[in-house]
Amino acid sequence: MSAPLLSRSMSGQRVELSAVGSWTAAHAEEADRLVAAQAPETGFRSLVVNVAGVTALDTFGAWLIERLARSTAAPGGETEIVGVPERFRGLFAKVHEANREVPHARPRPGIVDRIANIFGRFEDDALSFLAVLGALGAALGRVAVRPRTFRLTSAVHHLDRVAWQAVPIILLITFLIGGIIAQQGIFHFRRFGADDYVVDLVGILILREIGVLIVAIMVAGRSGSSYTAEIGAMKMREEIDALRTMGLDPVEILILPRIVALVIGLPVLTFLGSMAALYGGELVAWLYGGMSPAVFLARLKQAISIMHFEVGMWKAPFMALVIGVVSCAEGLRVGGSAESLGLKTTTSVVKSIFLVIVLDGVFAVFFASIGM
Repeated sequence: MSAPLLSRSMSGQRVELSAVGSWTAAHAEEADRLVAAQAPETGFRSLVVNVAGVTALDTFGAWLIERLARSTAAPGGETEIVGVPERFRGLFAKVHEANREVPHARPRPGIVDRIANIFGRFEDDALSFLAVLGALGAALGRVAVRPRTFRLTSAVHHLDRVAWQAVPIILLITFLIGGIIAQQGIFHFRRFGADDYVVDLVGILILREIGVLIVAIMVAGRSGSSYTAEIGAMKMREEIDALRTMGLDPVEILILPRIVALVIGLPVLTFLGSMAALYGGELVAWLYGGMSPAVFLARLKQAISIMHFEVGMWKAPFMALVIGVVSCAEGLRVGGSAESLGLKTTTSVVKSIFLVIVLDGVFAVFFASIGM
């Protein structure tokens, strides 16, 4: 096949370009160079591209000639492709119709549209949360009627992962948090000669607020993200659809054991974390503040009551429920790509931590209103 050639002749404001030879992908470099050489020649009122001499043509060549005709003529000028052999007319017709729509610039959303989008996303998240919560309640009802259908082995497995394997990191972090609170309390109370009040600060703050909050945030980042990734990967591999095809409920099989493990494990971790934080506070008060452990314990007995311990423990199961439902709901919303899995895992952790903090504030107002 002969190489492509492109010649030009001018007559006033009329230009005729004659294409001959083989305009195929095999001669892509030569054809593209010929077209590029003609592209700067713009501003003509009339342009005719004669392709009667083209001996071989494919989609690449047809589009190159079409692009030449579109880009060379001036805006509003006449452009025509003539001499098209019969065997190439269908291809030229298809190429001529391609990319004819002029892209419209999307208007920048205003403040009202942005607010509407935010509320729309909030509504979608709330509906997804309620849907999983409702399905979880229905599955729990079925298990209550037929207890033998509960997947005890799966629940124990997840309890081991959520609670037992998390004990070392929970103890370490809460121990450090308790020590930091005690050190800061001693540092500031010492100015007023009120070193003893650091025991009240550590005891009440750890048992009522910080202990359960720190543990819940760590569980959301550690176990909640794991739940989202696991269920999301199952969704990508269509394993959840396979369960439905077999007549099994994915909520009862996958979600219920995980959330039961969280609801049981988080209070246990909260208790252990609170004790570790109190011990860290006691150690710092002894080494940094010069307060003996006996004095610390005696003051702690006066400062706190069983009510403070109950307040923190009551929060733990509800926070576990929120973390579990949000994590599983985001896992079920994973699409078919790895990017979607990563985004939903990140979203799960962020939403879980946000809702845990909001729930802690709601409980604080509630217990204050009933005198606890």
